[in-house]
Amino acid sequence: MSTLVNTQKEIKNLKAFSTAAERFEGSHLLCPGCAHSIIVREVLNATNDNLVVSASTGCLEVCTAIYPHTSWDCSWIHIGFENSSTAMAGVETMNKALRNKGRISADTPQPKFVTFGGDGSTYDIGFQWISGCFERGHDFMYVCLDNEVYANTGGQRSSSTPIGSSTTTAPAGSHSYGEKRQKKDIVSIMAAHGAPYVAQVAPNKWKDMVKKIQRGFDTHGPVFINAMSACTTEWKFAPNQTIEVSDLAVDSLVFPLYEIIDGRELNITYRPKNIVPVRDYLGAQPRFKHLFKPEYEYLIDEWQKRIDERWTFLQKREEIRM
Repeated sequence: MSTLVNTQKEIKNLKAFSTAAERFEGSHLLCPGCAHSIIVREVLNATNDNLVVSASTGCLEVCTAIYPHTSWDCSWIHIGFENSSTAMAGVETMNKALRNKGRISADTPQPKFVTFGGDGSTYDIGFQWISGCFERGHDFMYVCLDNEVYANTGGQRSSSTPIGSSTTTAPAGSHSYGEKRQKKDIVSIMAAHGAPYVAQVAPNKWKDMVKKIQRGFDTHGPVFINAMSACTTEWKFAPNQTIEVSDLAVDSLVFPLYEIIDGRELNITYRPKNIVPVRDYLGAQPRFKHLFKPEYEYLIDEWQKRIDERWTFLQKREEIRM
């Protein structure tokens, strides 16, 4: 069962964020409009505790640590594509062991442990390492920056890539509509581990996101956060449309915002007042432009049906209170 230190913690307001000491500096090489920087900054600023951060190889790592410079004003580890989770598990275990031996004073504040990985290193390459960390119950937070593609290495498809998306390894053309498989449901998979806290967030709904991050920090045990990170480069929208596209993602219910506690209790945390058609979300991203051709438009209808069914399922699951 999840154990919370303080479930009544006040959520930081916008002024508190804007005046907080930066632990993720802005001088990095992430693409203009990249949502990664928004998400990471909000995660790091959601707590005043000391942080130990690890990052898998990917856009975030490559663009924020150009030797001899770094954007990280906290303890930071870069490890391989697949095993940033186990690196942090080692740090968390070492901290616990040194405290038990008295080599770290009991008066020394307990740091928070955070790991960042893209969907490639989370859904695919590093999944078994993450699963092992959650099975063993390590006390850390894993944040997946989900841009639905291997953006750092050439735009290849991952198991997070949604059906119909055109990627370099699943390109749309005269004989193909692009990616043939449905996106993996990573949130349900991590909740099935019995994790004390799992949540899905989006940077455009920053209050919802910070509330979940703070709850994650206050939870003892492994926490998984799946963060939608709209990618201007591979989703092919203009850099100034990141929040607009993110709004379409959550308001179309393609990327619903909810949390799962102890693998059982599901709470929907954002219900759009005006649900927009999935067609509007797809139409804002040229990676899906071929779906609007007559021979492929049936896929848009299939998208809508699948999203509607998923939303109905989530609402029914919320009512059950397992």
